[in-house]
Amino acid sequence: MKQSLQLKLGQQLTMTPQLQQAIRLLQLSTLDLQQEIQEALESNPMLEVNEGEADNERQEQSDNENSAETASQSSEPAQTEGLSQGPEDLSVNNNSDTVTAETDADADGEWSDSIPQDLPVDTDWDAVYQSSSPASSAPAPDDDSDFESRRSVGESLQDHLLWQLNLTPMEDRDRVIAMAIIDAVQPNGLLDSSAEEIFLGLGDQLNEPENGLEIDEVMAVLHRVQQFDPPGVAGENLADCLLIQLRQLPADLPHLAAAKTVVGEHIALLGNRDYKTIMKKAKLKEAELKSVIEIIQSLNPSPGDSISESTAEYVVPDVFVSKNEGRWMVQLNPEIAPKIRINNDYASLIKRADSSSENTFLRDNLQEARWFLKSLQSRNETLLKVASCIVEKQQGFLDYGPEAMKPMILHDIADEVDMHESTISRVTTQKFMHTPQGIFELKYFFSSHVATSSGGECSSTAIRAIIKKLVAAENPKKPLSDNKITQLLEEQGIKVARRTIAKYRESLNIPPSNERKRLV
Repeated sequence: MKQSLQLKLGQQLTMTPQLQQAIRLLQLSTLDLQQEIQEALESNPMLEVNEGEADNERQEQSDNENSAETASQSSEPAQTEGLSQGPEDLSVNNNSDTVTAETDADADGEWSDSIPQDLPVDTDWDAVYQSSSPASSAPAPDDDSDFESRRSVGESLQDHLLWQLNLTPMEDRDRVIAMAIIDAVQPNGLLDSSAEEIFLGLGDQLNEPENGLEIDEVMAVLHRVQQFDPPGVAGENLADCLLIQLRQLPADLPHLAAAKTVVGEHIALLGNRDYKTIMKKAKLKEAELKSVIEIIQSLNPSPGDSISESTAEYVVPDVFVSKNEGRWMVQLNPEIAPKIRINNDYASLIKRADSSSENTFLRDNLQEARWFLKSLQSRNETLLKVASCIVEKQQGFLDYGPEAMKPMILHDIADEVDMHESTISRVTTQKFMHTPQGIFELKYFFSSHVATSSGGECSSTAIRAIIKKLVAAENPKKPLSDNKITQLLEEQGIKVARRTIAKYRESLNIPPSNERKRLV
């Protein structure tokens, strides 16, 4: 084969480091973004926190809240973004002082980028670029609103029981048995081993020639551990756990003896809602059985859940949605990221003609800082743009609740904002919206559709809300079956198969009809 030179034209898509950074920041959650910004502040000397402007902005926000009526009549652009009731009147107004909402929308809905690609080295960065939003102010030391977050790390159930064991006077032999019992306690408070199994496990350790271990010793210590907090702990099974709690109730409580009988002898029938058989075997009337069930329902079948090692997790909304004068307002949360800017003192040290290592280091960090700030701006613009489009399409949900949710998929928003579906997926993952209906992840507003008899479409989220409403209003003595719910939805023009109803019901953690039956 003869070698030759040829010219060939072609196109190739290459992801630059700047594009990779923008995509990575776009998919970060609020907490991850704060950590990313903190790392950038620590690694790049060209970035700094604009604390002075952050304090001034917080003061201005406080003044604006005190004079909201006066501010609404001002001719200056508001900091929130307005969304009218009509889908064709979507309008977004931005504040040029923060990077959280600095997007511009023209009449055609196109978004312009006011940041030039290359800036002169000696340009004043603050004159061209708006830095990001202010950091949230720390609560005052005497503020009780943040009590939960300042609590010490929660202890586990094992630690809680060992702490009580250390306060209980007990012989060394019994203490070893008690520690073995505590080790067998599961996180829900029940034992994962029977008393006989614990006895066999301790046999080699405590079987002394002159004083061998007996099962009665293990049972005695077990009964002592069962008096620990929380009530019902160290029960061998559900019935044992409930009986421990019943024994700790006042002896003069009406129908307490009947409750012990039902739990000890008819717990399986109670789980199957076979009330007629229980009344026959326990010789109880319907009113008496109702009182017994109320007592049993007041007990905790998983006492260990009250002593949890996990700490509370708080959701910080990325977007606020509120209604003002008949228009839905969309605003980015100004507290989700610290307000950062370029350090002008370091930037002024850069010399154009200097090629020394120090000057190159400063120039490279300045360029990285500019790209980082631009990526932050792009993230906020995209998030605001997608959130505004979601609010435009889901105004029925904001006005009337989940039953008015419209079917919507990622492709619908992608076509509306002229972006790829993968970008919409990144924007809506782990991003939350605060609405009058509650706080929801942006993914919540996307759902499949089901055809209606009129030829329209109904969102699966709306169907779930209808099922939840029907079950809440059903007759407890005769709960609705999946077939009956299917018929009721068909009467409303919604065609859904029975297996689909069962799937939606299970996703809502609603038990089947035979398990929902109860006495009234």
